[in-house]
Amino acid sequence: MNNHITVLLADDHTVVRDGLRVLLEASGDVRVIGAAPDGRAAVEEARRLRPAVVVMDIAMPVLNGIDATREILRIQPDTNVLILSMHFSSEHVYRALQAGASGYLLKESAGAEVVQAVKAVASGRRYLSQKITDTVVEDYLREGRHEGPLESLSPRERQILQLTVEGRSSAEMAAHLHLSPKTVDTYRSRLMQKLGIDDLPGLVKFAIQNGLTSL
Repeated sequence: MNNHITVLLADDHTVVRDGLRVLLEASGDVRVIGAAPDGRAAVEEARRLRPAVVVMDIAMPVLNGIDATREILRIQPDTNVLILSMHFSSEHVYRALQAGASGYLLKESAGAEVVQAVKAVASGRRYLSQKITDTVVEDYLREGRHEGPLESLSPRERQILQLTVEGRSSAEMAAHLHLSPKTVDTYRSRLMQKLGIDDLPGLVKFAIQNGLTSL
């Protein structure tokens, strides 16, 4: 078993996690050692299990996959993250690579390619889905750091944004983040001002478009 690639699955859909587990373990080279239904749980499980690879969705509750990737690699730099998402845009790919992900795969490309991608990132190579054109990535890397709307927000503001669009009250967020409700309200006002959004429906639309949460 020592030669197996250890994998942690992070996706908020049980059927996806179960399907990936069967697919990966059928290869004979991969052992799934854990699963997480949201980004925060993925960070904690990665810290506890120290997997070689985390297969990570982007749109998940509590903490999205991009921010979870960044946090996992901060505390567990030897782990490689493979993004497996239905979201396909230059912005999503760029943000994933900026967060430190080693690979990006579309869910529609799943199947044998998932095993191939896991093996690639486990060996230290970058893997991008065959359906992601080279020009998409090259455009962003050639331009250098791209200032998307989310880049203007601090990590705490992104966290407040995600919890807000998930319907958490200021009191619930304050308890969850160990802040005062007044501080939570200040963060929310500041992030809405930065994004130029003045109501909750606008925030929800923005969060869905940027892969912070799903419908």
